[in-house]
Amino acid sequence: MKILALESTAAAAGAAVWEDGRLLAEAYQNIKLTHSQTLLPMVRDLLRNAQIPMSQIGCFAVAAGPGSFTGVRIGVAAVKGMAFGKNAPCVPVSTLLAMAHLFTGGHTYVCTAMDARCGQVYNALFEVCGDTVTRLTEDRALPLTELAAELAASEHTWVVTGDGAELAMKTLSATGKVVLAPPHLRWQHAAGVAMAAQDALNRGETVTDAQLEPFYLRPPQAERELALKKRKEDQK
Repeated sequence: MKILALESTAAAAGAAVWEDGRLLAEAYQNIKLTHSQTLLPMVRDLLRNAQIPMSQIGCFAVAAGPGSFTGVRIGVAAVKGMAFGKNAPCVPVSTLLAMAHLFTGGHTYVCTAMDARCGQVYNALFEVCGDTVTRLTEDRALPLTELAAELAASEHTWVVTGDGAELAMKTLSATGKVVLAPPHLRWQHAAGVAMAAQDALNRGETVTDAQLEPFYLRPPQAERELALKKRKEDQK
C-alpha cells in the first residue's frame, strides 16, 4: 500500500510516498515560506513527477505534533481533505518519533529537540537499533536545564536532532554525553513520518479523517494569553 506522508510542523516542509519499506519519492523545502503556500503544490508536483496518481494512495500520514501550532494545523487539515475524498485511513505520527526513524540502520540513542521557546524544548528520547525504534520517554515539553540533567545521568551518548538541536547543544554540550546530528538528518522530513506510519499501519493503528486531530503539548499562545488575562482579572 502506498502511503502519502506530510511534514509541516516546523520551518521545513515536505511530502513523501512510501510503499512496502521503500521510499518512492520525496519533496523537501526549508525556505521559510508559509506552509499554506508550499505544502499542497509540493504534493501535486511530487505525485505528478513520480507519475503516481492519487488513486494509488491507500493511506495518508501526517506529523500531527508537537510543533508550530499553525504548521501542525496546516498539515492535519491537508490530510483530512485528501483522505475525506477517498475515504482512506489516516495515521497521525508524533513529530519526535518521525525524526528518530531517520536514524534507522544502526544502533543510536536519539534525543529529539524542537524549539518550544522560553528555554524549553519539545523532546523525547529513543533507542534505535536496526529498523526498530524504541521509545524511552513520552513526548514532553521541558526546560533545557532539566533535559541536560537527565542526559548527564545517562550512560549513553545521545545524538541530538531537530530544529531546536543547535539551540539545545548550547546547554546540553556541557554534559559531555551529546553529539549534534549532521545537517541532512537534523531537520524534520516526511520520509520519517512515512516510516513511522508504516509501523503503525502494520499494527492496525489508523484513524478516519474525522478522527484525525493535532497533538499539542501546550495550549496555543492565544489560549495561554487568555488564561493569563483571566487569572489577573480574577485576582483584582
